[in-house]
Amino acid sequence: MPLDVTLNITDREGTTHEILAPTDMNLNLMEVIRMYELAPEGTIGICGGMAMCASCQCYILNDVISLERNPDEEAMLWEAFHVKDNSRLGCQIPITDAIDGLAVEIAPEQ
Repeated sequence: MPLDVTLNITDREGTTHEILAPTDMNLNLMEVIRMYELAPEGTIGICGGMAMCASCQCYILNDVISLERNPDEEAMLWEAFHVKDNSRLGCQIPITDAIDGLAVEIAPEQ
C-alpha cells in the first residue's frame, strides 16, 4: 500500500499543482490544500473541516472518486455560492490510496 498519493490541484489563480499527499496521517483534501498553501491563509477550511462553511468547496475534474455527497455536505452546498454538479467539500474527502490521481479545482471564495 503506497504511503503517498498523487493529486492534481488547480488553485484559484488557475495554476495546477501536482502534489504528493500522505495516506497514513488521517488527513482530508482541505487539510492537504492548507498544508501546501494552495489557498491564501484564512480562505479555506474556516470551520476546521466540520462541513459547516463550504470554504473548501472544490470541483472534481475526473472520475477517481464519486460525486455523491453525504447529507451534511449536501446541506452545506445547498447554501453555498459557485456550486456545480461536480462540487464536493474538500474536508469530506479523506486522503486514502483510493484517490490516487484525483484532479480537483478549488472553487472561488464564497
